[in-house]
Amino acid sequence: MLLIEATQLKNLLDAHEDFLLFDCRFDLLNSDLGRASFLEAHIPSAVYVHVDHDLSSEKNGQNGRHPLPSIEQWQKTCQSLGIQADRKIVLYDNQSGMYAVRMWWMLRATGHQNVSILNGGFATWVAAGFTVEQTDNPRVPTASSGAWPRTYANVFLTSDILSNLSSKTYTVLDARSPDRFRGENETLDPVGGHIPGALNRFFKDNLGSDGKFKSADVLKQEFKAIIKDIPSEKIIHQCGSGITACHNMFAMELAGLHSSAIYPGSWSEWCANSTRPIEK
Repeated sequence: MLLIEATQLKNLLDAHEDFLLFDCRFDLLNSDLGRASFLEAHIPSAVYVHVDHDLSSEKNGQNGRHPLPSIEQWQKTCQSLGIQADRKIVLYDNQSGMYAVRMWWMLRATGHQNVSILNGGFATWVAAGFTVEQTDNPRVPTASSGAWPRTYANVFLTSDILSNLSSKTYTVLDARSPDRFRGENETLDPVGGHIPGALNRFFKDNLGSDGKFKSADVLKQEFKAIIKDIPSEKIIHQCGSGITACHNMFAMELAGLHSSAIYPGSWSEWCANSTRPIEK
């Protein structure tokens, strides 16, 4: 089950079901804001996960704003969080899945299938009038995280994207806003524009006015209007730093368009080298 509603999550908690709940709230301009918001109020039993510290590795100026951790680093993080392959996991944030999808994808890309995102995030929990808490719940590590793959599944590196410029085997789908895609109003990265040949699907278009994901049928219709007859397994998702690219992948999965890939370095890594071509 990709999506879980607030009432379903409350039923799991009330029944004392065995699952893990993680709060992924974050802010690109203030990396401490997510944890501060968590400490103010969160869903009972939730453990906080930090996008910069847990879901990214160290930046070196060439590897983007949210570099993907090595497999070994991610395995250690999962062990520290008590994650095992057979445990149910529920994720949420307060940005309609904008950050929770990063953890969803990293888990899925390393073999964890039973991962759901709270539809509408923390706001829907609060709107339903359900209980919140301020307790800073500790992480409960596991001794072993079970079998572990050697690589992330369906990941494309910058070298792969460069090769694809000539082969055109795959199509890049950029999740940034249309103005940033065009090279306008770029405030997060030093260079504006997009990877040559890329298409654009703003990740916020995956959501309805209530902050929840649109229906599977609507999402499929909208994505097919962009990618036309391109098979979903030939789509590589990209954004500014590898975060909201996962939102488009998640939405495509909801729509039944499976097996697309992620370029985790995304635009922030691509534009770090001035020799790489750009379009505006």
